[in-house]
Amino acid sequence: MELQESDVILGASPMAHLTGYGYLAMIPLILNSTTVLMDVWDAKRALQIIRDEGVTFSMASATFVADLCMAVEAGEPTSAQFRKFNCAGAPIPPVLIERAHSLMGLTISSAWGMTECGAVTVTEPARALEKSGVSDGRPLPGMEVKVVGASGESLACGETGALMIRGASLFAGYLKRPQLNATDEEGWFETGDLAFIDAEGYLRINGRSKDVVIRGGENIPVVAIENLLYQHPAIAAVAVVGYPDKRFGERVCAFVALKPGCHFTFEDMTAYLTEQQLTKQYFPERLEVADQLPQTPSGKLQKFKLREAAKAFADTH
Repeated sequence: MELQESDVILGASPMAHLTGYGYLAMIPLILNSTTVLMDVWDAKRALQIIRDEGVTFSMASATFVADLCMAVEAGEPTSAQFRKFNCAGAPIPPVLIERAHSLMGLTISSAWGMTECGAVTVTEPARALEKSGVSDGRPLPGMEVKVVGASGESLACGETGALMIRGASLFAGYLKRPQLNATDEEGWFETGDLAFIDAEGYLRINGRSKDVVIRGGENIPVVAIENLLYQHPAIAAVAVVGYPDKRFGERVCAFVALKPGCHFTFEDMTAYLTEQQLTKQYFPERLEVADQLPQTPSGKLQKFKLREAAKAFADTH
């Protein structure tokens, strides 16, 4: 991320999570730079801290960036020194990257990693505007990635399969739970993520293996639907999940949280997706509007809770 001793880092992600500990706490120690800790997240207060302390960099999930954008749109001043943000946890909607750059001059670099291995891929700031919306970066030095098919064969560029990683930062295993270790004899770790690699070697997470929705034998492009809905001006957050159905195996439900004062109906959703030229058979059968989607303290959507909630809709068609 081209950080140096003069950088001031905002630490707003929980220190008990890898992002907070491994990057917002450890990077300043390595650089002999400054970190400013924020124990309770509030976007307006964060922007004040950014101005007062001369913050130049932070790292968190896309939720934090969306909150900052909304605060700026509501009239909160930003800072010319605040220039870099490393975003991980889930693919970042391209519209959010453009919005942050337009509102704050902020460069959003995408990244991907896990607690088991830290950050594995990152998009360098020089190419962030171009690549962060369509990839999760390239492998860091000392790390390798590959995408494999159902039989373990390596897949070609652009083909989605199971993401495997190995390298310097990979953990040794789960304490007292060796049966959970998913590292093979050659050191490759099965991440549980689905991904593809483009011609330049940039990785794109394409969902979790358990997130795949198969309706009537057809794979539903969950991430593509989420990205389209995220661009709607009324929507603050979105998650698309499957729920059981006797005839089709699964159907699709879109959960959304709306921006203040906005309305969004099922009819609005179908009209919008039609306008966006999404293939009809990919349309969600249900829309559920919530005040807020469930999140971890680090801002990650808890899709498993939404899947559980969606089970109540089973066989209602």
